[in-house]
Amino acid sequence: MHRRDKLSPFIVMDILAEAQRYKDVIHLEIGEPDLDPSPKVIEALERAVRDRKYFYTPSLGLTELREKVAEFYQKKYGVNVSPERVAITTGTSGAFLVAYAVTLNSGDRIALADPSYPCYKNFAHLLDIEPEFIPVSKETDYEVRPEMLKGRDIKAIHISSPSNPTGTLYSEKTLKELADYCEREGVYLISDEIYHGLVYEGRERTALEFSDRAIVINGFSKYFCMPGFRIGWMVLPEDLVRSAEIVIQNVFISAPTLSQYAALEAFDYDYLEKVRETFNRRRKVLYEGLKDVFDIDAPPKGAFYIWANISRYSKDSYKFSLDLLREARVAVTPGVDFGKNRTGEYVRFAYTKEESLLREGIERIRNFLKG
Repeated sequence: MHRRDKLSPFIVMDILAEAQRYKDVIHLEIGEPDLDPSPKVIEALERAVRDRKYFYTPSLGLTELREKVAEFYQKKYGVNVSPERVAITTGTSGAFLVAYAVTLNSGDRIALADPSYPCYKNFAHLLDIEPEFIPVSKETDYEVRPEMLKGRDIKAIHISSPSNPTGTLYSEKTLKELADYCEREGVYLISDEIYHGLVYEGRERTALEFSDRAIVINGFSKYFCMPGFRIGWMVLPEDLVRSAEIVIQNVFISAPTLSQYAALEAFDYDYLEKVRETFNRRRKVLYEGLKDVFDIDAPPKGAFYIWANISRYSKDSYKFSLDLLREARVAVTPGVDFGKNRTGEYVRFAYTKEESLLREGIERIRNFLKG
């Protein structure tokens, strides 16, 4: 089988395409913030255009932005990260590709949670890497734990916290145990931390607190409200920086220059706290409106998702999502987008719309379920 034949569709995009056929759809399917970035970001972007700062940057990114990212780790986590270990990437998607390319060879195996973000496995397939799926559920707090890796011939594990699709957080205990296991067994730990900042219960911890060998990936699309800027970053062990630079040179040349200059002003912490508060209010609205009509076994602590069990109504999440869209004009993401571990029994709701639309969506969903 050719590697392209292993790629699975990103089903949420199919739902979005279907939704374009109808008017008055309430979009709870796409994990994209509807809020603007800090006004300082827009000012920096306009200034960069005026100053003709739209030529290539070094492949690892603007020195100033790499320094800003390093400063972020000191301020938020108390972790010292050298700017030399930071690579600016074309979104987190670009970072995933680079991380896989510098740590894994053709035929190597990478452990992924099931359910998890669907593009992870597709990046693996593109590089002829074999994904090994680890079932996670309420019983494991939707975490991959070290004992679940024993006996598996893997070279890397890729986790996300807060998680997409569940909105759950990895505990400090599990992160530390995973970091210790990976260092002891010679396994690369790749940590997707794109939803850091959007945490409402508990405290997010970066894998860098527990291991200098961890590869940490983050970006500006979610917390910083800059999805279309396509700008992310990764923190690498020192010995992998040059390899990452070579991959970036060949695949991307560099991350988008205008976006890099705009991102210099993204660390506007007063504004970002307002972003977090807005999503927290929306979380409460949607959770309160859905918790008695669906079984929500992973109360969301972070990101902007609710992972809801629909099995009292259906065990075909794709059909359920299409029926909900066509009959109630509410778009959600079917669980089967995220893996095979009972995902036909779940759908994902994104609270990325203003509260009035969330309340209208809740009413439509409730009426739909009444039949």
